Amino acid sequence: MGSERVYKMAFASVYPLYVQKVERKGRTQDDVDAVVCWLTGYELAGLQSQIAAGVSFEEFFAQAPLLNPNACQVTGVVCGVRVEQIEDPLMRQIRILDKLVEELAKGKTLEKVRRA
Repeated sequence: MGSERVYKMAFASVYPLYVQKVERKGRTQDDVDAVVCWLTGYELAGLQSQIAAGVSFEEFFAQAPLLNPNACQVTGVVCGVRVEQIEDPLMRQIRILDKLVEELAKGKTLEKVRRA
């Protein structure tokens, strides 16, 4: 799937998949919300508003209040690619979010996922 296609995908279409992934492993939607808000700086109401508006990933990250400076500490492989080696800033942010959700699903505590 090309980068442009991913960028244009509605965040609201992927968000339920994140929730399903973590719920299968005993986590909750609140956990997903916590890491999304940690990464992007959205308050819960802002996150819900973005989902309801059907914004693309590109718009979602462009409108993010404040990307967490500790996001650069997120490393590892997601979708067969090392997160820290992704050059495109938007794709890196998307894959960091994927990695955070993956870590939740694997049972890491919120504190460890948020690099606290």
